[in-house]
Amino acid sequence: MENFIFHNPTKLIFGQGQIKHLAQEVSRYGKRVLLVYGGGSIKRNGLYDEVLSQLQEMDAYVAELGGVEPNPRLTTAYQGIDICKKEQIELVLAVGGGSVIDCAKLIAAGAKYEGDAWDFCNRKAVPQAALPLGTVLTIAATGSEMNGNSVITNWETNEKNGWGSPLVLPKFSILDPVYTMTLPKDQTVYGMIDMMAHVLEHYFHQEPNTPLQDGYCEALLRTVMETAPKLLEDLHSYEHRSTILYCGTMALNGTLNMGFSGDWASHGIEHAVSAVYDIPHGGGLAILFPNWMMHVLDGNEARFKKFAVNVFGIASDGRSDRDVAEDGIAALRSFWNSIGAPRCLADYGIDDTKLDVMAEKAVSFGPIGGFQKLDYEDVLSIYRASL
Repeated sequence: MENFIFHNPTKLIFGQGQIKHLAQEVSRYGKRVLLVYGGGSIKRNGLYDEVLSQLQEMDAYVAELGGVEPNPRLTTAYQGIDICKKEQIELVLAVGGGSVIDCAKLIAAGAKYEGDAWDFCNRKAVPQAALPLGTVLTIAATGSEMNGNSVITNWETNEKNGWGSPLVLPKFSILDPVYTMTLPKDQTVYGMIDMMAHVLEHYFHQEPNTPLQDGYCEALLRTVMETAPKLLEDLHSYEHRSTILYCGTMALNGTLNMGFSGDWASHGIEHAVSAVYDIPHGGGLAILFPNWMMHVLDGNEARFKKFAVNVFGIASDGRSDRDVAEDGIAALRSFWNSIGAPRCLADYGIDDTKLDVMAEKAVSFGPIGGFQKLDYEDVLSIYRASL
């Protein structure tokens, strides 16, 4: 494994009723708060009132930015940045899922930047400061509650770019599984696919001597797959919601990939699709990831065989590495389809008319992928296989 330094300063506050710690955590950073949230589900399930009650008890000034989109828009982040600067905000509080938190991260960094916050997403600038960020999570999916990553969509240019900075790691994150119980089935499915995809992005790397890290990844994947059917049978199960919530956080907080970087091509390939067609991220990953696997299989059969055997229990005796590997890829696709994921881009009404546009966007900063480098033609081939 490579040399590494690991530091994750986010305070994770997990479990039922842990919202009681909100006022205490906020008070460490100030009393002028920007509350960022999505489409209104937190008002329907009572979380909005609980949050406001605690903030009012500590006599906080609260500005609000609601309506953050599932693929958060740059224009929405701009609104939050303007509020922060005008209202002298001291803490950004994101209450919602990964999209809300991703948007709040750009707001937190942009509030301390005199230029255009899109510069961070477009690799023209690196944040030098950021407002403190706290989160109350309502969706198990992205792991954004315990990492410094963010993905923002510029709808005017149809670009969806990932960026990151340790400065936007949340200072605290409150995770109560109860707040995920009202999540509908499709969003629950997409969230589980997203966290599995994060683990897979870690797992497919070329660094030798990572047995413990590989074992962590395999165990997390098996845990999600064992829990998913049970949760989808009972969306209000606290036990299953808590397991999945914890899995989502651990999938992308830096724990799994100490000593290596992983691949991340599939995420870039999907971001280009949802930048053009605005499809659910988890749905796009379910379509594209198995096709990426098949595309890079040649020469990497041993790694995919390990995945097939250790995650899916595929029998390997007397069989070629490639046969076992292909069975593992098929098993992943079959599992995702079994829980309600789409099978192909046509399921979202996407045809071949913009494949070249998406492929160009996916490699706009150069070849992608740490496991195997992909260029424009590679990406185009994966899109065609996904139709």
